[in-house]
Amino acid sequence: MNNIIIGPAYPLRGGIANFNAALCNAFLKKNIDSKIISFSLQYPKILFPGKTQLDNGNAPENIEISSDINSINPFNWFKLAKKIVKLNPDYIIVDFWMPFMAPALGTIIRRIKRKKNIKIIAITHNVVAHESKFYDKILTKYFIKSCDGFVAMSKSVLEDIKQFTTNQHLKFIPHPIYDIFGEKVSKDQALDFLKLKKEDKHILFFGLIRKYKGLDLLLKAMGTDKIKKLNIKLIVAGEFYDYKLKYEKIIDELKIRDNVILKDTYILNQDVKYYFSVADIVAQPYKTASQSGVTQIAYHFERPMLVTDVGGLSEIVPDNKVGYVTQTTPESIANAIFDFYENNKEAEFVENVKIEKNRFSWNAMVDGICDLEKEIN
Repeated sequence: MNNIIIGPAYPLRGGIANFNAALCNAFLKKNIDSKIISFSLQYPKILFPGKTQLDNGNAPENIEISSDINSINPFNWFKLAKKIVKLNPDYIIVDFWMPFMAPALGTIIRRIKRKKNIKIIAITHNVVAHESKFYDKILTKYFIKSCDGFVAMSKSVLEDIKQFTTNQHLKFIPHPIYDIFGEKVSKDQALDFLKLKKEDKHILFFGLIRKYKGLDLLLKAMGTDKIKKLNIKLIVAGEFYDYKLKYEKIIDELKIRDNVILKDTYILNQDVKYYFSVADIVAQPYKTASQSGVTQIAYHFERPMLVTDVGGLSEIVPDNKVGYVTQTTPESIANAIFDFYENNKEAEFVENVKIEKNRFSWNAMVDGICDLEKEIN
């Protein structure tokens, strides 16, 4: 058997690029030939709010990646479809995460299917956009109608797919744990690497900072009297894709500048372990969500989590077992943080995380995709 994964990959950066590298590696470990076709142009500069789309870290080893897709050039889509047909994969796996990609990916898939009966399985990281536009549903439907089967990594996304298709080839497979960031290090090592004080307590907010991720809620929780008294430090580790000044204003208004550590840059893969290893708890105060790769990184590094009750996050983080599921309010978030530190919950949650993480394996993802491919055929 052999397959092709169509989606972002190194040297592009980001969670889906990391996902594809790990998925490809998992196929190879099962003796299934797999390669990735990625983007030569993913986002035009005018649509990209970050500093760079490229990962300056190390390339994944033993994985074949070609950067062929131009997201805004239809002539490229036609040419690439011919190339993929000649490669003759048994089936194709294609990522979908935002409507902007629907014209390119949907057209490539449709052109392939005109030439050859190759089955298409979509991994739907997200179906309903977090920050929606009026044309999103039209674009999403165009992509979804071109696929033969779907993998969703949360039950909420599985339900979202049903808004666009009556296709019954749907499979829920929980997002596997990321194992590409190395092993955890001691808290002392992480403190030394990040040049942080050993006597401080640390909450981690990790990843690109977008409006829907609710950093403002977390900052307001940090500004409540009960949390200020605990003298906790919040590490914000990620590049701003929203207006930074908005968050700076909240920090200054609440007088929590001394309690917020801004590492506002893209975190290289080889440095991720230090941020998670230093954290007492990882906070994801999202206002909307499907599932989150950050949760699975936290599981890998055996860190307790605080998530909000949106999308599929509560499916992955059992409340008061491996962390907290809160409402999307600063008060609810603050109450969870206070309980965590006041009642010394870290050790208890860590032991539960070690057990719970066994639910999320790459073998399960590979086996689930292979089962879906057989079902479609």
